[in-house]
Amino acid sequence: MRTSIVTLCSRPRLGHLERQLEAIGAFVPTSGDAVERIVVWIGEDAPPTLDAELTVRVPPGPEGLRLAAGRNAGAALAIERGADLVVFLDADCVPGPALLDRYREASARHPGAVLCGPVTYLQPGVDVADHRALAAATAPHAARPNPDDGAERVASEDEYPLFWSLSFATTASTWSRTGGFDEGYEGYGGEDTDFAFALSAAGTPLVWVGGAHAYHQYHETQRPPWQHFDDILRNGARFASRWGSWPMTGWLEAFARAGAVRRAGDEWVRVQPSSPSSQSTATTSAVAAGSGA
Repeated sequence: MRTSIVTLCSRPRLGHLERQLEAIGAFVPTSGDAVERIVVWIGEDAPPTLDAELTVRVPPGPEGLRLAAGRNAGAALAIERGADLVVFLDADCVPGPALLDRYREASARHPGAVLCGPVTYLQPGVDVADHRALAAATAPHAARPNPDDGAERVASEDEYPLFWSLSFATTASTWSRTGGFDEGYEGYGGEDTDFAFALSAAGTPLVWVGGAHAYHQYHETQRPPWQHFDDILRNGARFASRWGSWPMTGWLEAFARAGAVRRAGDEWVRVQPSSPSSQSTATTSAVAAGSGA
């Protein structure tokens, strides 16, 4: 089975990406199945030289980084180059040694599904090049299902909002039927939950894949993410106009407690013109776009 791993990256996550590319080279199965690494560079600058089979640039739009457009471009290239399975992995994440095998096995059993493996948020100091260290650190995020290794579970209808884009996979034919991500989303947040709701509306199965572990490398971030305040309001409103509810409500409620937004009926309304500039940065591992819901 020919597999492409699609990763989005910009300059701030370059070190994480380099460790990911090294891990893929070290951990991929040795069965002879082809694995191609495709990096979609979404920053304003030109991409550096990377240890990947293909690098393509999708520059930012007027409102920020184009995550949806980047994933769509990466998947289109993967399929054009003959991929049977497309695996999406955030630049922050490294694959566990069984990730590709488990996604491949699950795709054979659920060829029409979108597949999601568990993700562990690593603490500082874990050597991501050491698979024994990763195994010892494995503690998947408790908010998502975590089937036994080698098992899969089809998501219930109310679990579709738990989809996240840090690590997921699908066959080329299923990806083409989904239509991809809505490229109207720019900047942080909302596009992955929108994709999940579209899957649900189309009746596309979402399957939780046990043992397809990915590991999110530690880095500091703000909680709540004030640097994405404008993006969350804009993208949240886009999502609400389509689906009738707001995503990222955890972040919105945190902004409301700080006096930056307020609830007005079914809407979230800005109270101040811009995000606070004096918020402290929490020393915690970053949370994926769409989280806080």
